[in-house]
Amino acid sequence: MNKDPVSRELFDEVMVPNYAPGNIIPVRGEGSRVWDQDGREFVDLQGGIAVTSLGHAHPGLLGALYEQSEKIWHLSNVMTNEPALRLAKTLCDLTFAERVFFANSGAEANEAAFKLARRYAWDNTGAEKNEIISFTNSFHGRTLFTVAVGGQPKYLEGFEPAPGGIHHAEFNNLESVKALISKEKTCAVVVEPIQGEGGVLPADKDFLQGLRELCDEHDALLVFDEVQTGAGRTGHLYAYEMYGVTPDILTSAKGLGGGFPIAAMLTTEKVAASLSVGTHGSTYGGNALACAVAQKVVDTVSQPEVLKGVKAHSDMLRKGMMDIGERYGVFREVRGAGLLLGCVLTEEWKGRAKDFVAAGLDEGVMVLVAGGDVVRLAPSLIIPETDIEEALARFERAVATLTGL
Repeated sequence: MNKDPVSRELFDEVMVPNYAPGNIIPVRGEGSRVWDQDGREFVDLQGGIAVTSLGHAHPGLLGALYEQSEKIWHLSNVMTNEPALRLAKTLCDLTFAERVFFANSGAEANEAAFKLARRYAWDNTGAEKNEIISFTNSFHGRTLFTVAVGGQPKYLEGFEPAPGGIHHAEFNNLESVKALISKEKTCAVVVEPIQGEGGVLPADKDFLQGLRELCDEHDALLVFDEVQTGAGRTGHLYAYEMYGVTPDILTSAKGLGGGFPIAAMLTTEKVAASLSVGTHGSTYGGNALACAVAQKVVDTVSQPEVLKGVKAHSDMLRKGMMDIGERYGVFREVRGAGLLLGCVLTEEWKGRAKDFVAAGLDEGVMVLVAGGDVVRLAPSLIIPETDIEEALARFERAVATLTGL
């Protein structure tokens, strides 16, 4: 076994340079605290980008993984397995869904959703009804199809030609959708209830309700990308409940596995029928280990007291960050829902979100960005109040140093 020293410099020697990770290498985590190679401690408000929904080394997740690891790891979809069936049944019981497809990542779940939308229209109307409407500044993954549906051209640069039949309307602007939607050609409208990578920008309730009505009117499917907003992140199991708008297809990943790679596409029996045998698949989708861990996550985050706690912790974190923003003149608002929050920089600090990440690390607190103008927070859904208090104190010191105040 290779026991040579591991350093940040090794990344540049052996990894494809599509990432630019920070200089620290975390080696251990417990709850909402993380320690690096030198033993430095950090309060984690990143949550693995809304992934580690129950924090690090959660005893329940460790137990679920260990118990399943002594039974079955992997079978492929030539066979089904008990954890996958139990998880699918749980998701159907807790949501609008009647059918579930498992994959490994949000991009794969969205790829399945977009393929299903086209296949459903092909089955029920014809090949000409294949167009997808998405939104500017949206993000749906890094496969060629999902990048094309996403509304950020920078992610497509150098990878064209992209799949066609995709149009982009303006988020929170229903009139822009009306100008594009067609009963003859539109098969689906795809939307994030809260644009995550696009700046933690929530949809208006009237906007999502309007999308539902437009889709019904034009025989199009409404697809909610809840990769980032799902699995309890907003204080609801899924954000569609918060809005009172039910989609035809919903995608879930990130926090669903609490750090173990898994994703799900949820839909109705009628729509699911179009993915008949052989039309789509995933080698690892429905993996027994992943499903066993995700079962524990869902069982935990769906509890009313946990969801109530998300809202309480959200209020505490939102107020604390807004107070810091006002004292130092760095944030003009804190938006989002639950424990997916975006601290929007003032004009003076516009474009400098990464500076706040770096300053936070220097003081022992881990935060994220959502574009150049927003500091994003997506911690564990069960982060203790004492850790929130400590994180706010450390972040204030970071801001004080950054601003010189």
